[in-house]
Amino acid sequence: MALVELKNAPHRRFNPLLREWVLISPQRTQRPWQGQTDESTVSAAQAYDPRCYLCPGNVRAHGTKNPSYKSTFVFDNDFPALLPEAPQEKHSDSRLIVAQPESGMCRVGCFSPQHNLAIPLMTTEMIGEVIEMWVEQYNQMASIDWVRHVQIFENRGAMMGASSPHPHCQIWANETIPDDPLKELQAQADYQAQNHRCLLCDYLSLELKLKERLVLENQDFVVLVPYWAVWPFEVLVLSRRHCASMNQFSADERKSLAAALKSLTIRYDNIFCTPFPYSMGFHQCPTDHLDHSETHFHAHYFPPLLRSASIQKFMVGYELLASPQRDITAETAAERLRAVSETHYLKF
Repeated sequence: MALVELKNAPHRRFNPLLREWVLISPQRTQRPWQGQTDESTVSAAQAYDPRCYLCPGNVRAHGTKNPSYKSTFVFDNDFPALLPEAPQEKHSDSRLIVAQPESGMCRVGCFSPQHNLAIPLMTTEMIGEVIEMWVEQYNQMASIDWVRHVQIFENRGAMMGASSPHPHCQIWANETIPDDPLKELQAQADYQAQNHRCLLCDYLSLELKLKERLVLENQDFVVLVPYWAVWPFEVLVLSRRHCASMNQFSADERKSLAAALKSLTIRYDNIFCTPFPYSMGFHQCPTDHLDHSETHFHAHYFPPLLRSASIQKFMVGYELLASPQRDITAETAAERLRAVSETHYLKF
């Protein structure tokens, strides 16, 4: 297939210098934006916003009307980055200009009908309903033969790319395993082959002994700032029990995960007394129908705020061209997160 024919369809392009792929979604240029505007603060304070395309009963793009949902709500993204009917032909020019079609699906998952909520302001019972939605979507997409990876992620805040302040996440299914999860998968597999143990189980055991970078813990989950953290206040959420994916959690473990996510995000908001922006996502077992006993469920949180709500730290300069660099040590970040209250600043 000629490259020009792929330019209007989702595909991935190969970077031969880094030996990595980049996903290209040209059809997303028509996506509506309801992120940061002059009226964002007013809109976010409302329990219902008639202009929000995620609120119950409102009309989305293409004339689709949302149901009057009372809990979570999932729908196929109106402007998906991936399409299930992607062309199957590949393009290659001397192995240096390489493109492959990439099939997939994209869904949006609303956490609540209430426009002005967020994970730190929700009850653990409400977050539990969100977790049940995540499990259901993971299972549904995993059951599709050609789906190899399911990525559940949340962008909170306009600066992290959230197109709407309404509490929501995205669930993307790919026919291939993206580069970052694939690198983690290979690292875990190599460690298991060499040591006959789980990489993240061993790392968690070490951090629990040292206690320098722990942020919070409960009977089933530990939240810590990883030793190798790059983003300001980056954290890793780890299950104590070796589980490959969230659909293996017991009812009690799902409650513990809800409590951990609520406590962490309250601490985030309390650091600078502002709705704390972040990108987060779960890394769990691929859905390629192979045995992945090396996989240990975990979540990454990547927040950009450095010293206040007005000072952000993104990857720029040396970090884009050479190597990530950070000013705040993992130990300092963990100490600051531990020190803040678990009562949300809006409720003081």
